Amino acid sequence: MTRSPDKAIRIWLVVGLAAYVLLPWYSIQDTAWWRVLPEIFGGSETANGLVQALVHGRKWLLIGLAGLVIAAAGLAHPPGKTQANWLLAGGLTGFLGLLVIGFAIGAKGWSFAVLNTRWGELAVNQFGIGIGAFVVLLALLMLTAFGVARRGYFRGELFVSAAVLGCSMLLLLFIAFPVTKALYGAFLDDAGHWSISAIGARIGNERVWGLGCLAGGVRCGVAWNTLFLALMTATGTTVLGTMMALMAERSAGPRMQTPLRVIALLPIITPPFVVGLGLILLFGRAGVVNQLLEYLFGIPPTRWFYGLLGIWIAQMFAFTPIAFMIMRGVVQGVAPSMEEAAQTLRASRRQTFFTITLPLLKPGLANAFLVGFIESMADFGNPVVVGGQYSVLSTDIFFAIVGAQYDQGRAASLALILTAFALLVFGLQRALLGKQSYTTVSGKGDAGVSMPLPQGLRTALKSVVLPWLAFTVVVYLFAFAGGFVQTWGRDYTFTLAHFKTAFGLEWGAFGLVWAGTAWNSLFTTLKLAAIAAPMTAATGLLIAWLLARIEFGGKGGFEFVALLAFAIPGTVLGVSYILAFNVPPVELTGTGLIIILCFMFRNLPVGVRAGTAAFKQLDKSLDEASMMLRASTLQTLLHVVLPLLKPALVAALVYSFVRAMTTVSAVIFLVTAENELATTYIIGRVGNGDYGVALAYCTVLIVLMSLAIALIQSLVGERKLGRRHTMTGPKLTLTH
Repeated sequence: MTRSPDKAIRIWLVVGLAAYVLLPWYSIQDTAWWRVLPEIFGGSETANGLVQALVHGRKWLLIGLAGLVIAAAGLAHPPGKTQANWLLAGGLTGFLGLLVIGFAIGAKGWSFAVLNTRWGELAVNQFGIGIGAFVVLLALLMLTAFGVARRGYFRGELFVSAAVLGCSMLLLLFIAFPVTKALYGAFLDDAGHWSISAIGARIGNERVWGLGCLAGGVRCGVAWNTLFLALMTATGTTVLGTMMALMAERSAGPRMQTPLRVIALLPIITPPFVVGLGLILLFGRAGVVNQLLEYLFGIPPTRWFYGLLGIWIAQMFAFTPIAFMIMRGVVQGVAPSMEEAAQTLRASRRQTFFTITLPLLKPGLANAFLVGFIESMADFGNPVVVGGQYSVLSTDIFFAIVGAQYDQGRAASLALILTAFALLVFGLQRALLGKQSYTTVSGKGDAGVSMPLPQGLRTALKSVVLPWLAFTVVVYLFAFAGGFVQTWGRDYTFTLAHFKTAFGLEWGAFGLVWAGTAWNSLFTTLKLAAIAAPMTAATGLLIAWLLARIEFGGKGGFEFVALLAFAIPGTVLGVSYILAFNVPPVELTGTGLIIILCFMFRNLPVGVRAGTAAFKQLDKSLDEASMMLRASTLQTLLHVVLPLLKPALVAALVYSFVRAMTTVSAVIFLVTAENELATTYIIGRVGNGDYGVALAYCTVLIVLMSLAIALIQSLVGERKLGRRHTMTGPKLTLTH
């Protein structure tokens, strides 16, 4: 319980009223909002909300102010239903009033008949919401949430209610709304009219659902291709990621663990086309393997690698590290006491592993499979590079949008199929886990020694993981060699000229000059990724906590919307953002903020899934003990739960940062000349045939992201469970 039950309400009332007076209401074109603070009592573009309403004729903005005043009247009553009614009336009136009118004004072709002539004329020149409008809307949403809590929902906890409503609004505005707006085109015919038959004509054909490959034909439909590939990738990445996690935590000695983790994470910190290029240099028509086969056995070079096999191997490289990060935290959380109890009952190590340890990994296995499945379906880069004639939904959607046909309706229809596949696997995952309990971290002491893996399993792990890691090293050595040679394929002379072109430094009349052509894109990418990563991790873990600990209506839909961004190809998500946020009230196209939001919500599901798997291992008695000691929900979350979620926090931070640095498809339509990103710069160089500079840039990115991962690990630290760790031999070491 808080000492002052109305303190939070007063704070948000003051924040909302202050935003009306001290901040510019609308978004500022071509400059930052803080640069126009001296002009907030001035022109129609820079003025605050109060001046906009009273001086510039935008009287509808007073709706929000009225909502704040109505909510303030609730402070005259003690906490209870009467106060809740005032808070709900004020919050909903202001929030929905501003939002509905704002979207109505921004809607193309909307009739202003309900407004007078003066309002209609001004609305034509309306701007997108700025910092002032955002803060006021946030304050009104928080007051609405407090009203819901005062009505007795969410156990009366203001923080829980605010978290649920706040996260719900974020998911609706930045995932459900843009995706729905884009997918709406699936039900429009060529003339732009609503037609159910339109979607049937676009996807009910042989190219999408054909089964010709089963009857000796050339290929199956693109939907079956995508589903089969996703199942293969999800299975392979889950198995391999689990084996890596077991080897890192239970089998490898201290000297081996660090190299194992570094090499296992290497594919995730590189742009996707680097892996594809390395694989082509190895297995392509002119690759080393084909040349060797021709030299030794006289087998002529072919394109055997391109297609399903090539995409699957490339996706295994790309997505196994995600499964590894998820499973490593789950393996760490398995309680040694349970394994010791089984061995006390004379169970062998093999019996203990398969009857105790492995079943306790089910939440992590299910989450890793789900993420791998959805990532495979949404992947665009690997199928384009090594797919050959093997078509998948993501590439068909891309070419439907950017190709000569420009058929947005077909792209939207195919995206609906991806969403349906994701929903199916999501439902199967929930049915598999059911209501079973997988709690292994409780408030009781557990300083036991983790059971050494059975000898046969250790041998199997080494025979699979070590060759895969060696294969990883070979692929990257071939790929990165291109950045240090003059011209790959013709002149292999060692050179640093490509690095000088991209990252050259010179001394000018005014000091150091960033002369390289890549500096601008690198600084922009680092800045936007550094902003997006902590926001992604914090939001993802908060949503995971709500899903694991809080019961509320619509919880299943809430979780599905949180995962929807993964089910939609990055290209479609980028186009969705352009369609949704290029007009008021949320006008973000051309700004760095839209890229940050795309980074954030594109990568959000990994934080959610990693957090969900971790929460299933934490006993609720930990939360209850903290609450019994009169800690608030927020204090319990920060001081009790969060320290036990460090593996999930590291996974969310690392993944969101490196994906923001290396993503291509989601932001390819969002970048501008002012906000050029590293990947778009590299794609431009590849398009011009300048592979040396592109690979040199990739090398620099890998070094920078490796340093960033090490920094995140050192800042977050490891989870302390008070357990001893075992080495590969009989000697034991204690963790202090």
